[in-house]
Amino acid sequence: MNSLLTPGLVPGLIPLADAEPGNQALTISLFTAVVAVTLYITWWASRQNKTAADYYAGGRSFSGAQNGLAVAGDYMSAASFLGISGQIALYGYDGFLYSIGFLVAWLVALLLVAELLRNSGRFTMADQLAFRMKQRPVRTAAATSTIVVSIFYLLAQMVGAGSLVGLLLGVTDSTVKAGVIVLVGALMIVYVTIGGMRGTTWVQIVKAVLLMTGTVLITFLVLLKFDFNLSKLLGAAADNSGKGDAFLQPGLLYGKDLVGQIDFLSLGLALVLGTAGLPHILIRFYTVPDSRSARRSVQWAIGLIGAFYLMTLALGFGAAALLDTGKDSAVAVSKGNVASPLLAEVVGGGAGSTGGAILLALIAAVAFATILAVVAGLTLASASSFAHDLYANVLAKGRVTEKDELRVARFAAIGIGAVAIGLAIPAQKLNIAFLVALAFAVAASANLPALLFNLFWKRFNTTGATWSIYGGLTSAVVLVIFSPVVSGSPTSMITGADFSWFPLSNPGIVSIPLGFLLGVVGTLVGKDRSSEDRYQELSVRALTGAGAEGAAKH
Repeated sequence: MNSLLTPGLVPGLIPLADAEPGNQALTISLFTAVVAVTLYITWWASRQNKTAADYYAGGRSFSGAQNGLAVAGDYMSAASFLGISGQIALYGYDGFLYSIGFLVAWLVALLLVAELLRNSGRFTMADQLAFRMKQRPVRTAAATSTIVVSIFYLLAQMVGAGSLVGLLLGVTDSTVKAGVIVLVGALMIVYVTIGGMRGTTWVQIVKAVLLMTGTVLITFLVLLKFDFNLSKLLGAAADNSGKGDAFLQPGLLYGKDLVGQIDFLSLGLALVLGTAGLPHILIRFYTVPDSRSARRSVQWAIGLIGAFYLMTLALGFGAAALLDTGKDSAVAVSKGNVASPLLAEVVGGGAGSTGGAILLALIAAVAFATILAVVAGLTLASASSFAHDLYANVLAKGRVTEKDELRVARFAAIGIGAVAIGLAIPAQKLNIAFLVALAFAVAASANLPALLFNLFWKRFNTTGATWSIYGGLTSAVVLVIFSPVVSGSPTSMITGADFSWFPLSNPGIVSIPLGFLLGVVGTLVGKDRSSEDRYQELSVRALTGAGAEGAAKH
């Protein structure tokens, strides 16, 4: 991958590797401090982990406000802070659509999933499905989907880490960037194996506070430069982008032709429906003591996330107005992933200034904390599902001690981390908001149909659940593999080959309806009617929370 910091790509920008020793020392110190604080939190939390409920759900001891902060911290990932601002800086109006999609998605999670899932499950998404279905096939399908979605999401965070360190330390060697990805992977494994959900939650709370503080500061400084006049900011962004009024109108990224318009619709479907199927978000609702706290969690999260995504307007359009975003610029070369840190440097006083160096290092450290917290949550979700669903309930058929199950969860975290590291290295050239959108498409295709049918359709059965999960999952992944994301275009993961036959970059418009359709067809084809017997009991649990603690024990 090209250097993110070639002199001349951004006027006045100098790699920190060649900058004043004090500035580079500041950067390294802040990074070290972030890692040290998060590791201490993890160690502190690990001393309180004594049972499976402690490891998987933090002992269900977090308040609605605490969990709301943690949910926001989990959701406002590197894709939001780095990727969306970069998309806006490069594509204007079309880039901002990512912000809208991520925000609106929370209404689906609040109205359809959060409280009902908390009441009817125990540790993982599969607990809710397995309550009225046959345990082994449903848990196997749900665990497979959880791991695949988590790995897609993990790729985005790893790519963000490589971009950040490349920016801050002037790294040009792809091998060194790969080393950074390995380091982040190693840290996330430490967080999950030692701290579990309790440690991960506190890391996410701290990270959410840091991220909101940093975003507010940069937003204030950007608006200050334009006299708090949003129209003036947008005008400057349009002029500096070189695209004029087209920068503020649809069409730069999507909508140039019929395929582009369908691709945009596909992206919107994935973003709006995907949140309610994301495993690392779903398991967060199990960390609160009751359904009221689950509702309050989502309300707190919506407030924080809504404010954050509004501020991405200032981050993205501010970067477009104040940075070089041309074809050979650092922003363009990094696919927009370094726009926010570079903007922080400019509004702090510019390259070479003490203020610029401090703000650049501070924002980059916050972004790094963001990455560490989110990868920990993702790894915990997939490791928990592997240990609790596949190992304890499928392979061991429930004849396993909590100690053995937790040991398997820790080994699973190591394995999943290794896979994510291996896949992230060749994905470094992709925008991380785009990578997360793919994860949303897979989650909406595989998980959401089964969850909703299980909650609201009495006739739904095991065959329908497995067809829905496997069908949505397989179709989404296959369409991504044979899309321009992987091959056939200059920005593909594999540039030397072309085996793409699916024209859309996001598969949601095909795979999401297919996931719902296969759920219906599978249910009608399946002869098992035993799931109907427990539908009323599941409905009572979902609406009242009565007996929720034992929901997965039947």
